[in-house]
Amino acid sequence: MKLPPLISVPLSWLYGMVVHIRHKLFDLKILRSEEFDIPVVCIGNLTVGGTGKTPVAELLIERFSEHYRVGVLSRGYRRKTKGFVLSTPTSSARTIGDEPRQMKLKYPSVPVAVCEKRAEGIRLLRKAHPEIELIILDDAFQHRYVEPWVNILLMDYNNPVYRDRLLPWGRLRDTRNQIHRANFVLVTKCPDDLNPLDMRIVINSLGLFPYQSLYFTRMRQGEITPLFADRAVGKVREGDPVIAMSGIANPVPLLENLRKRFDVVAELTFDDHHTYRLSDMRRLEALFAAYPDAVVLTTEKDAVKCRDFAAANWWYLPVDAIMADERAQRLLADLATLAQR
Repeated sequence: MKLPPLISVPLSWLYGMVVHIRHKLFDLKILRSEEFDIPVVCIGNLTVGGTGKTPVAELLIERFSEHYRVGVLSRGYRRKTKGFVLSTPTSSARTIGDEPRQMKLKYPSVPVAVCEKRAEGIRLLRKAHPEIELIILDDAFQHRYVEPWVNILLMDYNNPVYRDRLLPWGRLRDTRNQIHRANFVLVTKCPDDLNPLDMRIVINSLGLFPYQSLYFTRMRQGEITPLFADRAVGKVREGDPVIAMSGIANPVPLLENLRKRFDVVAELTFDDHHTYRLSDMRRLEALFAAYPDAVVLTTEKDAVKCRDFAAANWWYLPVDAIMADERAQRLLADLATLAQR
């Protein structure tokens, strides 16, 4: 529920004061950041979800794995466990979180762990896997107890930070001036027809320093995939009836795309990182009774949470982060340079 401005504005100011004091304590070395002897690449954002962080993390896993033995450490948001948990092929979203579970399913040979205390998590992950040469720290831009070698900050093109406000008035969980700590800023979810003028507006609005690099990326939706390839019946084609179900921060682009490609007979949208319950399945049963020929079409992040109860007529839509090949190579070259300092 969105709070009225009379309440949200004062709370936003108070929140901003607390955030500012915390950063100042780190800047003055009163609160200490720990640095490690192997490259730590941090991916994060200033807002509460919806910037396409997981596809970017997966892109970095794929590219860095060509040159390093990579490990991934995440917080494991909304998991039901506490402390350090090292993922296994059978780990569930309840034990490690939906996004770490998704990464482990896609890259089973990559060590993936979760821990609220990132410095402790890095030490325990390296103890369990001493062969690790580089760690990707997922969603840790605000977690300053670790000093990363490289900071990558993501910003949604459709919800730029320079037009946003601090929680709970807006969606910012950190102050805009913290952009200066990023080595790289990736503008995600850009339209396919992004033109130089629109890019210049973003560049001028962000006001980055000379030591910072800016990249524009977009999300590419792949071919719909069955949750269970060995049990899938037939193939879903464009124009077929589907029930669109999602629990992500911003479902609007997904739904718009699905409406163009399929006959969306019903939409079930939930909060980001939603934990599916029996009541949700009962709603689905009622929809299947009304639309017996429809299939469920969901996101890849939601799919990892539904494997225990999904049926053969459940499909998901994978999403990849992409950029022009030459820009991708330049970004990776810049990252490699910083990671070898």
